[in-house]
Amino acid sequence: MIDAAIALLQQELQNYLTIKDATATVVVDNIGLLETPNGDNLPNNIIISVVNVEEESTLKNQPAIKRNPPFNVTYENPPVFLNLYVLFTSNYWGDKYIFALKRISYVVQFLQSKNSFSYGSSVTGAIDADPDLLDLKFTMEIYTLTFEQLNHLWGSLGGRQIPFVMYKLRLVAITERKRLREVPPVLGVETGITG
Repeated sequence: MIDAAIALLQQELQNYLTIKDATATVVVDNIGLLETPNGDNLPNNIIISVVNVEEESTLKNQPAIKRNPPFNVTYENPPVFLNLYVLFTSNYWGDKYIFALKRISYVVQFLQSKNSFSYGSSVTGAIDADPDLLDLKFTMEIYTLTFEQLNHLWGSLGGRQIPFVMYKLRLVAITERKRLREVPPVLGVETGITG
């Protein structure tokens, strides 16, 4: 589901940019490869990278029981809900640095105008029979780093800082939908006590 969420985000952003700036391209890649031989497709693009994954602790204690009245009770492990920290970088150098700033502004404008995403409301119309994709919904909120965190982030990515903005992508649910067992519902209780 992480890949589906990021792919949806990329498609939506690319569609938005075709209206604002038709020459802007959005790629999903590891920004840490920027100054390596494997970073050939990173220059002159807006790059989306996932830099951290965190479990949403407030939704951790959900029940493992699903009631399907009147037929049975199903036991399934609850989904894992994740927050993804997504880094948008605008990789333009030299006299194109102004493009980098302009395109990061477009990213912020896009996510200000649309911060809730789902396949049902997607402009691409990408509806899949996969129930997980149909249930995919997430929101985006800007995430501000301190200067110390910036230093650690770009140090761990192995490169020099370029224009960027980080967002927290909230609540991607991941589940296998594996049934642990099914039991008939309890329809009554006999105590053996007569009155």
